[in-house]
Amino acid sequence: MSINLKLTPLFCLIVAPLFLFGQINGIVATPEYPQDYFRNPLNIPIFLAGNFGEVRPGHFHSGTDIKTLGVENQPVHAAADGYISRIKMEKGGFGHGLYITHPNGYTTLYAHLNDFAPAIQKYLRTQQYEKKRWDVDLQLSPAQFPVKKGQLIAYSGNTGASTAPHLHFEIRNTKTEHPLNPELFGLPIIDKIAPVPYNVAIYDLSRSIYEQTPIIAPVKKTGDDYSIIKSDNDHNPVKNDTITTDAGLAGIGVNVDDFMEGSDNTIAFLTAGLFVDGVRQCLVRLDDIGYDVTRYVNAYADYKTKELKGKWFQCLFKLPGNRLNNIYPFLNEHNGAISIADNRAHEIKIVITDDRDNTTNILFYIRSTGHFEAPIIGEMPVPGQFEANKSNYFTGKNVACSLDDRELYDNINFQFDSSSDATSWSDHYMIHHSFVPVHHYFDLKINPNKPVPLYLQNKVAMIYSDGKSQDGRAAAITENGWYKAAVRDFGNYWLDIDTIPPVIRSLQKSNSNLSKAKQITFEVRDAMTSVKSFSGYLDGKWICFEQHGSLFFYKFDDHCTKGKHKLVFTAEDENGNIRTFDLNFVR
Repeated sequence: MSINLKLTPLFCLIVAPLFLFGQINGIVATPEYPQDYFRNPLNIPIFLAGNFGEVRPGHFHSGTDIKTLGVENQPVHAAADGYISRIKMEKGGFGHGLYITHPNGYTTLYAHLNDFAPAIQKYLRTQQYEKKRWDVDLQLSPAQFPVKKGQLIAYSGNTGASTAPHLHFEIRNTKTEHPLNPELFGLPIIDKIAPVPYNVAIYDLSRSIYEQTPIIAPVKKTGDDYSIIKSDNDHNPVKNDTITTDAGLAGIGVNVDDFMEGSDNTIAFLTAGLFVDGVRQCLVRLDDIGYDVTRYVNAYADYKTKELKGKWFQCLFKLPGNRLNNIYPFLNEHNGAISIADNRAHEIKIVITDDRDNTTNILFYIRSTGHFEAPIIGEMPVPGQFEANKSNYFTGKNVACSLDDRELYDNINFQFDSSSDATSWSDHYMIHHSFVPVHHYFDLKINPNKPVPLYLQNKVAMIYSDGKSQDGRAAAITENGWYKAAVRDFGNYWLDIDTIPPVIRSLQKSNSNLSKAKQITFEVRDAMTSVKSFSGYLDGKWICFEQHGSLFFYKFDDHCTKGKHKLVFTAEDENGNIRTFDLNFVR
């Protein structure tokens, strides 16, 4: 069936500017999100500590971080009419989180909170004591807690993975649960500062992004636009306004921050468009990113350069194993890569806009030397090569790993090495390089180099090091006596025995008289793995201890009356090692 559309002159006059604007400036029309429906959830002006789409290790930032004047317990209000549909308490992530479902198809999230409004807090505490756990995920019905726009729902805090007081605020599509860019909903945010680029990076895309060092060229503002900084070094590929590369198929990345008035924090841009000789090649738009694909940030950005040089370069091309599609409204036939094999200078224009339409242009030329090798297509991979979008396996002496077809973002020449260590229960194995990201968990198996006694077989830990720090996880014995763990990083691994329970340290000024204290706090650390579970019993009855990092605390409530009490706090690590701490006190 074919459809014949007749375009009237009026229609063409209205629609054509949208397409031209997108073609010239590298942006697309904003989705028709409701404007002025959601209010500022705080009673203070919005200044951003972070915004949607920021590139962070392992995820895109999923909402707007609103500053709370550097303090906690700012009143938090419902952004619109609806009902509280979910309360989630977790040690990391969002900490204390509250969700409101709205009748217009959106859900708002308020995170890193302290206490909730009194009725909600009472309900939460009742559920925690009934379930005998503080880390709950409660689903609520529309009739339990309906709310009106502006109604007090909670107080801001610094819980979960927060590092300073602020409110994390999200607007999600209720049906898909995808976080959307809150700044596109008409929130009262004043921002007149355009994005600020620092460097551009050039990649040879006939090779893996992980098997090369990109050309990095700093940029500076010249008039209204930015250009590359000329080099006087004869060995530098940047001359005047032109970058010279051996690549015939090139990719471009940009290191850029955005800012707003009244805040020193860096934030993210909204769109980035790449044009070559006036023709659009790639468009990135940071909106509508689901939690199921957010880890592809490690494919969208240059993970290796971030790990080795500390700079995020956001790539205006798409790697072979990047399955994040939604942020690319436009890609050329080479997934954003540009063909420059003709050995002539090509005009590059990068157009970056933020959520308030402030625009930055970066202008320069790129030219290939012609000294490139054409990419090998269709041949079998060389020995040792792991390919993106395929299952990959490695088996060595006393070590094996298997990766499914979702793990790699680009091909790698897999590297392996081993070294002996008389103090460990296995050799140390270098499973490729830690600067290459892996998307999902994969199975790693190691055979100990000496027999593990039966009584220690449930105490084996697999230790990981990226060269900067190390941690461990419990390893399970397999049918052939090897030990297996699910891991999500390349780097150095080995086996060790973990028989030492966590260390518990009381942080009370006085361990006997707590009549003036507001809470009981312990610091708990495990030397080899992590704290798997914990509990507190007051006079033989469970009380609600909460975890925040290595701190575990109980806020006095009506379950602790005035008088003498005995508290037994217990912590257990991943290998089942248990320690208890008895505290006799008077309140």
